[in-house]
Amino acid sequence: MKQTYEFLQQLALNNNREWFNANKPLYKELQERFNTFAQQLIDAVSAWDEEIAASNLSVKDCTYRIYRDTRFTKNKEPYKTHMGIFICRGGKKAPYAGYYFHLEPELLLPDRAPLSMGKCFLISGTYHFESKVLRSIRDEISINGDSFLDAIAQASTHEFGLYEGEMLRKVPAEFAFAPDKWHHLLKQKEYALSKEIDPKYLLSKDLVQKVSEDFKSTADFIHKINMAVDYALENM
Repeated sequence: MKQTYEFLQQLALNNNREWFNANKPLYKELQERFNTFAQQLIDAVSAWDEEIAASNLSVKDCTYRIYRDTRFTKNKEPYKTHMGIFICRGGKKAPYAGYYFHLEPELLLPDRAPLSMGKCFLISGTYHFESKVLRSIRDEISINGDSFLDAIAQASTHEFGLYEGEMLRKVPAEFAFAPDKWHHLLKQKEYALSKEIDPKYLLSKDLVQKVSEDFKSTADFIHKINMAVDYALENM
């Protein structure tokens, strides 16, 4: 993973087609290694998550192209400076929560401190739920909020915390009856757990096992979210 990390650093400094084409043989080699890691991680997660196992996911189902879509953005840089793996029931385009590995190193500039271009992290969950799915998740929290708190506490033993993204200013009126201790969850727009990882973590010889064990601590949270997603989809 060290070479891939360093390649992405250099790509961030040289995000143009000339540099990329000159280094494309190296990228192809690193992409193949990353895909091998992705397959090993899919297999490891499938060993303890029956829904992932039943999906028979391929590497293509869980990884992304490095080429950016620049048609509708002012940023015309042609390449992503990160690589990711999203192991999700049904594949990356499915509406379910899953397990996401994100590799995005800091950009090192000469004679300056590191400039963060993002972080390397693990995410369990997803974002941009449809409104009916969000309603279904909140319905479940309003009835079984303690079970969600327990799932978050379980994941915290592996240093995951609730991702603090967009939130409602107030709890929706239809859920105001819920206990105050669940209100923070009810105001969320994105339901995910996150854990930052550093280069030392990435250099672990047993990286696949480490990532798998970390994700396993979040499995209960994922299953609770996906149960609510299923209910919403069945009633759409």
